[in-house]
Amino acid sequence: MSQNRMLGSKVLDMLQHLGLIIVAVATVAAVGIEIGHMWQARTVTLADLLLMFIYLEVLAMVAIYLRSGKLPIRIPLYIAIVALARYLILDMKGMDSWRLITVAGAALVLAIAILVIRYGHVKYPYDKDDGGH
Repeated sequence: MSQNRMLGSKVLDMLQHLGLIIVAVATVAAVGIEIGHMWQARTVTLADLLLMFIYLEVLAMVAIYLRSGKLPIRIPLYIAIVALARYLILDMKGMDSWRLITVAGAALVLAIAILVIRYGHVKYPYDKDDGGH
């Protein structure tokens, strides 16, 4: 590998880590803000808990990526399912039937995608040399 390519690769790796640190710090700040809202309201709702769970999943995703250098595709899918559930909980009363069915259907499609991906990993595991890419 040439010197320029190695330097470029190192710079991109550093920028990627910087971006991940920014995401982690912003997520921790968002958790703090959410805790402040719950404290002021003196109540904790299911929507609050689901939002906190989304934040925890984002932090877990960053940690996994920093540890392994890989991003399991299932984690963003889990986050999307929780986000759809939170959306349903918050806006269910104002939704018409078709929107409700559509959002629930989207969550179902994501859940099926996770099952398919999981089945594929069990049935057709990656080669050790491939590294999962």
